[in-house]
Amino acid sequence: MADVLGERVAADEAAEAVELLGRLVACDSINPPGPTAAVAAECAAFLDRAGIAHEILARDARKPNILARIDNGPGGHLVLNAHLDTVPPGELAAWQYPPLALTEVDGRLHGLGTGNMKAAAVAMLFALRRLHIARAAWSGTVTLSLVADECVFGPDGAAFLLQAHEAEVLGDWLICGEGPGGMGLALAEKGLMWVRLRATGRVGQGMLTTRGSSAPARLAAALVEIDAWNDRRIVPPLAELAHAQNAEGQRVSANIGRISGGAGFSPAVSVAEADIDLRLPPGLARAEVGGWLDALCAGRGLGWEEIKGWEANWSDPASTPVAAVAAAAGRVRGTPPHPVTRLPASDAARWRARGVPAVCFGPQAGLASGVDDHVARADFLDCISIYAAAAAVLLPRGRLSRGGA
Repeated sequence: MADVLGERVAADEAAEAVELLGRLVACDSINPPGPTAAVAAECAAFLDRAGIAHEILARDARKPNILARIDNGPGGHLVLNAHLDTVPPGELAAWQYPPLALTEVDGRLHGLGTGNMKAAAVAMLFALRRLHIARAAWSGTVTLSLVADECVFGPDGAAFLLQAHEAEVLGDWLICGEGPGGMGLALAEKGLMWVRLRATGRVGQGMLTTRGSSAPARLAAALVEIDAWNDRRIVPPLAELAHAQNAEGQRVSANIGRISGGAGFSPAVSVAEADIDLRLPPGLARAEVGGWLDALCAGRGLGWEEIKGWEANWSDPASTPVAAVAAAAGRVRGTPPHPVTRLPASDAARWRARGVPAVCFGPQAGLASGVDDHVARADFLDCISIYAAAAAVLLPRGRLSRGGA
């Protein structure tokens, strides 16, 4: 019966999964502000129909999280994780398809949050239902955590669950549905530094008195240098990540966000600021990047502060969840996925920080989601089979002791 868990999705299950994904995409859970009540209600209704016990837990009533759990005898504890909030759509005119509607074109399912990451949430719901139906095939505990507030790394989602309900959600292993793109297997992810860069300078009209020394001019020059950091490559600490298919995972990612300074057309301001999102590949520590920023700012009327951050993190390539997902994906798709570093951060880092081996795998099509977010229909449906089959590998019938790392 364990093989049944990894069977390819049949037509009726596929239609049901696509329909549920459409309902989730139609729920506005854009973060900020990140309301998840509507999308959580759709997930809860599915769990009710499946007969799977679940509870809604919230630090902020506007941002509920769902925990669903199957206790199925002795064995290890696998946690599945996906988030229900989405990034903002950006400029709507840039979208070819409506963000809050699921549109299927040429084998792709388009809609805000399909890749990041409502498709993975749906795939995990369906995998959990398979595990519920085929309880004779495995032994142990599976918990599905569908969380809020991931897109801004806020306190109301996984951070809240791990603080207030750690015994329920920590587990022995984690599979996070954050795909690294191309159905790769992300055993590592980049670190995060959110930095505010501040420039000060002479106040005056730059064309006459402050050319090059005004706050906006100093800030602009520094941002050009930071943008060039995108070309820096870091040798990964794991040999498994040193390959061409992980080229993006080996470089620094510098994204310049909000820029402010003054009002209107006047350059007569003493301060200008920019918020910068830096993602650091394994092998590059925040302290080293802090040194880059210190050197950049020295003697130029510039200063910086870190708003939020954590180090790059990874799991042992030989760890149990990495091997389980690789084996399951290989069986379902014919070839195992290649190991990569995920570019954006994920909630998997929160479990790794507590010593839980974690891996990211999901149907997100590209390196990051944005305008015209989408997943390939085939990848989305395969994830149902892969998540269920990986659970069967981790929780085989007859193993009575806790699984290894």
